[in-house]
Amino acid sequence: MIADLIHQNSQRVTRRQLFGRASAGVGTAALASLLGQDTLAGVKPSHFAPKAKRVVLLWQGGGPSHIDLFDHKPILAKQAGEDIPASVRGDTRLSTMSANYSNFPCVPAIKPYKRFGECGMELSSMIPKTGSIADDICLVRSLHTEAVNHAPGVTFFLTGAQIPGRPSMGSWLTYGLGSESENLPSFVVMTSSDEGRTCGQLFFDHYWGSGFLPSRYQGVRLRSAGEPVPYLSNPPGVSREARRSLLDDLGQMNRKHLEDYGDPETDTRIAQYEMAFRMQTSVPELTDFSSEHPKVMERYGPKVMQKGSYANNCLIARRLLERGTRFVQLMHSGWDQHSNLYTQLEEQCRDTDAPSAALVMDLKERGMLEDTLVIFAGEFGRTPFGQSRPGRPNAGRDHFGRAFSWWMAGGGVKAGMTYGKTDEYGWNITEKPVHVHDMQATILHLAGIDHTKLTYRYQGRQFRLTDVHGHVQHGILA
Repeated sequence: MIADLIHQNSQRVTRRQLFGRASAGVGTAALASLLGQDTLAGVKPSHFAPKAKRVVLLWQGGGPSHIDLFDHKPILAKQAGEDIPASVRGDTRLSTMSANYSNFPCVPAIKPYKRFGECGMELSSMIPKTGSIADDICLVRSLHTEAVNHAPGVTFFLTGAQIPGRPSMGSWLTYGLGSESENLPSFVVMTSSDEGRTCGQLFFDHYWGSGFLPSRYQGVRLRSAGEPVPYLSNPPGVSREARRSLLDDLGQMNRKHLEDYGDPETDTRIAQYEMAFRMQTSVPELTDFSSEHPKVMERYGPKVMQKGSYANNCLIARRLLERGTRFVQLMHSGWDQHSNLYTQLEEQCRDTDAPSAALVMDLKERGMLEDTLVIFAGEFGRTPFGQSRPGRPNAGRDHFGRAFSWWMAGGGVKAGMTYGKTDEYGWNITEKPVHVHDMQATILHLAGIDHTKLTYRYQGRQFRLTDVHGHVQHGILA
């Protein structure tokens, strides 16, 4: 290989070029060997037939309360104010805010539960629209995680480790499966927050970063203010034709650089310039809702036309999925209710309930739900006991990772079912526990990927999203 490189550039190879090309050549060969084909191609073959061709992750930042929304525990009302028994609490790791409490008083769900759908799924009356799709969703009540704080918890699910630096799930999926769209990114991220911005948690770039994977696999964030993507439009006085000519010249220079060095990041740069040029047309069309039926718009709720709102992002997500985007990640904050459970939770439900359900119904009506996986998730749940502030007893709930709930729809999951159980206090999992790595493995499986085979060599070892853990939860699969 070294001899070939010297022969190709015997007249002008510097020492830096020689070693740069040699090392990059090995990396490129390893990258191209994934799934037996060139990674620079479009759609790549999966390990087996996928049930989900695309994924939309509705991330609820801060930790939605499973006690108040998804996991009805009548004993908390019967024993309201009484301590949850020590035999139930055991040695559970809690955050520093409540770990040293001397009392752990039962706090019941703040609103009644109801049964929804033919399946009779019990859900809070605060999320009636989610209830209306109960027969389409799989409610998982037995998730658990080691994380007790927000950033490590989000990072853990999205990257497989609590410390930043590894590729996000969307990057792994697009790396493993390729892109289905020529005019839009394969991995898109949008963020939103409750209007009062009561949750102080931040959305860090590593939540959609590519880590040590080539940067072409990182998520593209669509902003709610100004240009959706910075520097996408032409500067004043620069025509589309002039931009095209400039990109052609830059592309020629970059391809020569790629030929000299074989650096995958050079190919990324070429691809990103070309994608940005095509997005000048595709992004304005994406965010133009004039062709949407009024009934569809109404379904997403009154904030659907409010740029940057969760409802607006949900509708854009459906349009992205229609146009071939592989992985859409919506991140909405406001669920961190330590002291405002009774004033904020219902408002948060009003913001997210209708749009989430509308997205599922929208996909179903278009015949897309069966091969689109929708996930409504958060980094953990909230404590069954109350969290107090001076003069405000039991006004909120603390972080709780020992047991919490998500729901999923479409993409090969069983519909109209509840998976897993917790004890009568919602504290311990009693049936079918699902660890974070198990859920990652299951999501990849639904996308046609064996999580043990989707690896990338970095710093001397093979990395994967699930690290060395994870078991596919076949009971969730249709």
